[in-house]
Amino acid sequence: MKIEKITDFTYKHENKLFGILMFISVIFWAALIIGTLGIALVYILLFFIFYLFAQSAFISYLKGTGVKITADQFPDLYKQYLQCCEKLDIIEKPEIYLIHADGAFNAFATKFLGVNFVALYSDVVDALDAHKPAIKFYIGHELGHIKRNHLKWAPILFPAALLPLIGAAYSRACEYTCDLYGVAACDNPNDAAFGLAAIAAGGKRWSKMSVDQYAKQSAESGAFWMSFHELISDYPWMVKRMAHMRSDIKGSAPDVPKRSFFAWLLALFVPRIGTSGGAPMILVTIAIIGILAAIAIPAYQDYTTRAKVSEAFILGDTVKTQVETYIYDNNTVPPSLADAGVNENIQSAVIDSISINENGVIIIDLANIPTNGETSSILFTPNVVDEKLVWDCSGGSLLPKFRPAKCR
Repeated sequence: MKIEKITDFTYKHENKLFGILMFISVIFWAALIIGTLGIALVYILLFFIFYLFAQSAFISYLKGTGVKITADQFPDLYKQYLQCCEKLDIIEKPEIYLIHADGAFNAFATKFLGVNFVALYSDVVDALDAHKPAIKFYIGHELGHIKRNHLKWAPILFPAALLPLIGAAYSRACEYTCDLYGVAACDNPNDAAFGLAAIAAGGKRWSKMSVDQYAKQSAESGAFWMSFHELISDYPWMVKRMAHMRSDIKGSAPDVPKRSFFAWLLALFVPRIGTSGGAPMILVTIAIIGILAAIAIPAYQDYTTRAKVSEAFILGDTVKTQVETYIYDNNTVPPSLADAGVNENIQSAVIDSISINENGVIIIDLANIPTNGETSSILFTPNVVDEKLVWDCSGGSLLPKFRPAKCR
């Protein structure tokens, strides 16, 4: 198989899914910023600071532990890497490292402050030493993530990416796309199948494995449970990746069964909980969930507190009417609320006590209401304006955000 243009190496559903996710995410972020009157921007800044420290720690570990592949360090790998960049038309070449991952067979691409990185796992590279051209598939797949800007758009697409079916579907589409980029990076398309075989079968047995027989295992992927677990996963089944790859190489449609209809129905109720991109993406996921929680939880707590405090303001309106009547009738402030006909022993889950001072100021002390390190209180202060009593309810230690607009 020989495809002349890199644009041919995009899985057929990726762009469509990207457009849907972007549309939903833009609406979400706009609603969040407008709905919180811009407060969400503060939390986004806090997230960026968290990301800065977390991702910088990861990149520092990569640089401080991994072996940077250069013309002087593993020149054979570096030559293959440069050839992959040239074939995939990557001008700004990412830094590439080789790391030991305790037997794990994988690789990843990541990004930090505009700089792209690729990490190869040494066990995969060692396994492919028996067929070195296959390493280009391994490298090309990760370069595909960079070429397609999957890392760049992930934080923006995050809200919609949590949705059932569509979020995981986009992630799987990206993997299929990057497999095609891996094929494009190889001198011989069949080398790509060997690269995938090594990841599937391990360091020794892969060389004795029939890739076509492995691709035929995808015939079982249409069963209910295999369909369901793939629909909620970020990655396609490896056997289906091999089936797609072999069909692309042969120029035929992939011989894979349709997923179970009932699996689609069940997966519709399961939000995306997987991750794409390894440890760095996990940190991003946790941080963004933390941001949303940091916005939603305080907002809900403030709402419930305002609802509780409303009881005290309703009581204050009733009491000030009785006090005002006493003042007009007696031309003086009542010595106590009892003299104005008010029950001073009113208590509730919100109101601790109510009293009046010599200046006619009604004082309501609140219980279990947060304030700046002191008892939370509301003051209703009488003032004479044009020979009429006007009450000011802005006094006291209760925080302004918990008060009605007229009392702030």
